[in-house]
Amino acid sequence: MILDRQTTLRAPVMLQGIGVHSGASAGICLRPSSANSGIVFLRKETEAAPAQLIHAKYNKVSATELCTVIGDRASASVATIEHLMSACAGLGLDNVLVEIDGPEMPIMDGSAAEFVAAIEATGLVALGANRRYLQILQPVRVEHGRSFSELVPFDGGFRLDVEIDFDTPVIGRQRKVFDLDPVAYATEISRARTFGFMRDVEQLWKAGFALGASLDNTVAIGDDKVINPDGLRYADEFVRHKVLDAVGDLALAGYPILGEFRSYCGGHRMNVKILEALFADRANYAIVEAAPVYAHGAAQMAAAAPAAFAPDLN
Repeated sequence: MILDRQTTLRAPVMLQGIGVHSGASAGICLRPSSANSGIVFLRKETEAAPAQLIHAKYNKVSATELCTVIGDRASASVATIEHLMSACAGLGLDNVLVEIDGPEMPIMDGSAAEFVAAIEATGLVALGANRRYLQILQPVRVEHGRSFSELVPFDGGFRLDVEIDFDTPVIGRQRKVFDLDPVAYATEISRARTFGFMRDVEQLWKAGFALGASLDNTVAIGDDKVINPDGLRYADEFVRHKVLDAVGDLALAGYPILGEFRSYCGGHRMNVKILEALFADRANYAIVEAAPVYAHGAAQMAAAAPAAFAPDLN
């Protein structure tokens, strides 16, 4: 994979599933797109509303309760985008048009694995434009209660240091430090599934959430055990899924990140808040063109000779 150039898909790919919260059928088509277009969602035309384009940017986020939603929820929005966004960022897919026929992305198996498989099967192609990166220049931090998220400078590409702490022996305290590259992402992160507690199910249903959740797409946690007959895919699958979500949410920056992300008991809300804090001050970051350094077929990104650009994040 050529990471000094922007990428797109070699050919369109279609997937079908249900929304984990809506329970409604959801079909998507991922289409190749031009350089500098980024990731854009196209809500198809319905009887109630015309077709609408929604750019996958942090400033288009309209909700972060249990999932990440972009667009205007009163007219056209797309929910639960984080797993596809994570797959794109994890594999280095920069430009894609995501056509969707409903208000929520399909949950598939609760991870990003099926999105990764579809993208890998179709393949990526390099475009003529240089790849641009978001380089973190100084620490930025947000806090909420005991939770925090921060972005700090880091010379070795994009590192995520994510820690969770749940008051249940099934999860407890878990931490994962992960340097993002395509091979490691596909094997170590993409298969980690979303999870939820059986004790919360009725309350979630009453609030209109988790209507499509099942043991086929969610790790269900009982009082003292995992309910799924096949158990966990990783001993620390819970924190790995939080890394997966963070990769997807932080891709809403609009550029691949050069820096380190740290999180304690975070989530979608905190992931978006750290981007808002980052872009609130131009001194926090630079947009650079960087020459990647390759190792074992995966990109170890470095901003060796940066040239600053004014970001286009609207």
